[in-house]
Amino acid sequence: MLTKFLAACGWQVAHAKTTAIAERMIERDNIKVGLIELPENCSSQHLSALEACMRRVETNWVAQIAPGQSDNEPVSRFILDYCFDFVTRPCLNERLIFALGHAHGLSSLRKMQITPEPSMGRHEMVGQCEAMLQLYRHIDKCAVTDAPVFVAGESGTGKELTARAIHVRSPRSAQAFVAINCAAIPPTLLQAELFGHERGAFTGAVQRKTGRIESAHQGTLFLDEIGDMPHECQAVLLRFLQEGTIERLGGTSEIKVDVRVISATHVNLEKAVEDGRFRSDLYHRLCVLRLVEPPLRERGGDIKLLANYALSMYRQDGARKIRGFSSDAVVAMSNYGWPGNVRELINCVRRAVVMSEGRFITASDLGLPQSANAPPVTLAEIRSKAEKDAIEQALQRHGYKLSEAAADLGVSRATLYRLMHANRVNQDGSSRPSDAAAPPDDEDSERDLPSLTASTH
Repeated sequence: MLTKFLAACGWQVAHAKTTAIAERMIERDNIKVGLIELPENCSSQHLSALEACMRRVETNWVAQIAPGQSDNEPVSRFILDYCFDFVTRPCLNERLIFALGHAHGLSSLRKMQITPEPSMGRHEMVGQCEAMLQLYRHIDKCAVTDAPVFVAGESGTGKELTARAIHVRSPRSAQAFVAINCAAIPPTLLQAELFGHERGAFTGAVQRKTGRIESAHQGTLFLDEIGDMPHECQAVLLRFLQEGTIERLGGTSEIKVDVRVISATHVNLEKAVEDGRFRSDLYHRLCVLRLVEPPLRERGGDIKLLANYALSMYRQDGARKIRGFSSDAVVAMSNYGWPGNVRELINCVRRAVVMSEGRFITASDLGLPQSANAPPVTLAEIRSKAEKDAIEQALQRHGYKLSEAAADLGVSRATLYRLMHANRVNQDGSSRPSDAAAPPDDEDSERDLPSLTASTH
């Protein structure tokens, strides 16, 4: 009777008798709306079995429950965590149609305004801003040479990721990538850690040990936080860079080592050289090629991309089904300065996933300070920014082919032209001057309406 009622109201209905069948149907048919009927005596074990097929963010679920069942604590918690709305039986009426229609409408909005979960890109990094695109180009250029590379940037910006990306794209990629944090090892042990030692070289040296430099033979050595290296170790490192040989502590013979050196630090090395804290000759040896990691506060829309990536990594850590970030959370993340950069953002999102009490992470969940001087953001501005981001990302995904991007967004080519003009986006994804003319419409402008689909259990 329910299936016939929904079909008569214009829905395409697919009926699943088990959760396994429902999960396969959702995956195969990309169903946007689900209607689940909870039995009157619904146990916690039964609810747990239903959660697997209801974790997909793309499907909005409406629960059909018995009178008074919402007072049951497990049922009410299940509805809050996994359902968009609920109706009480018997419900073959306008209330059910309204709930399903509202759920489908929200799904359509999400397709336009919420970007898909980002994944690692070509350089194993997440980022699409111009500063990151320039960094990617520089990584490719540095990878084809053996010249030393120096990576500058604040703590938490991902300097080691950049070093690894250079190594992976270099002719040395099949060999070892050896990293050492020069600030994490006591000065008295750093030289032995870098160059190794012979048995009996000092108290406690009961056997020969190969140093990090020797371990990186024919590969890449990454010297992190080189700016904190003790002055007495800098001279020994300089000799290795000049001669290409090392001598283990307590040893008498020189060992030839072929290593590509990449260094990084958050310290201003130029200032350290001026102050006499870092040798100028070593600085010039290390800083043949220079890359700069942009701080997170200068990466614009990448903040939201990185937040979504962090959410995709840690979504399962929380007890609730997190759907995404609320609009106030997006504004708070954009206004915050992120002194800890990407590392701080990832930790902030991971904490919010665990502590959040709703389906969307809010600014309060993130624990970010609210800027009293931040300009007010209206709902129209938030909607416009989300629409512009969706258009730019769709164009990027489809190589700026308008027909494919329009199909991805669920609009006609002519509608996409108008949206690009309204948001001042050129066909190549760059910003359009405010007085630029829109391309002429070449087809019907009506938005293609998706079919309404319900999955019942």
